[in-house]
Amino acid sequence: MTYTFDFWPVLERWPLLLKGTLVTLELTLITTALGILLGSVGAVLRTGGPRPVRAFVAVYVEVIRNTPLLIQAYFLIFGLASAGLRLPILFGAALALTINVAAYTTEIVRAGIESIHRGQTEAAECLGLSRLQVYLHVIIRPALERVYPSLASQYVLLMLFSSIVSAVGVDELFGMANRIQSDTFRNFEVFVVVGAIYLVLSVVVRFGFWLVGQALFPRRRKLGTAL
Repeated sequence: MTYTFDFWPVLERWPLLLKGTLVTLELTLITTALGILLGSVGAVLRTGGPRPVRAFVAVYVEVIRNTPLLIQAYFLIFGLASAGLRLPILFGAALALTINVAAYTTEIVRAGIESIHRGQTEAAECLGLSRLQVYLHVIIRPALERVYPSLASQYVLLMLFSSIVSAVGVDELFGMANRIQSDTFRNFEVFVVVGAIYLVLSVVVRFGFWLVGQALFPRRRKLGTAL
């Protein structure tokens, strides 16, 4: 093999890598917050909403989970643009990621809600708790605690899947990697460096979820349950 490895042309473009990393983290933070919120609402509606609403949420989940994220992103950014509704690329990418991950979150949280024994909700109602209090304190919180490791893994995957939106023009980490390799023709070095950055980001994001879990669910901390 006559190839000469040279990482310097890649490393000297660290401002581009840093910018791409920050965009990736920004997308991850926004879509995590919105995805958990929308997914939790979707899970509640799917398990306890009126029948038409349950059917609507079920259709939404099945459509999103059975179509590629890339097609969803193309539809929101380019499909809607051809129909006259132009979304900023970064906004459209964040929207596509949010809609996608919220569908998976709905199913994860729904499993947690269905694991709550009905006797607990009946006991709470007998104590005079309102329907909202029952959902917040007896159903949602314990359900989220039970499925939190699955949620954390799903959102680490979300951070990795955000590389897909580079295909629609978002200058996140993978998009910057493509720009650097087209400038330097150092494909091997570029993707070794970018792979290492994604690995570090995965560890950081997972550690962040661990910290949040320790703060939100003290019982998990007492039991020593890890993600």
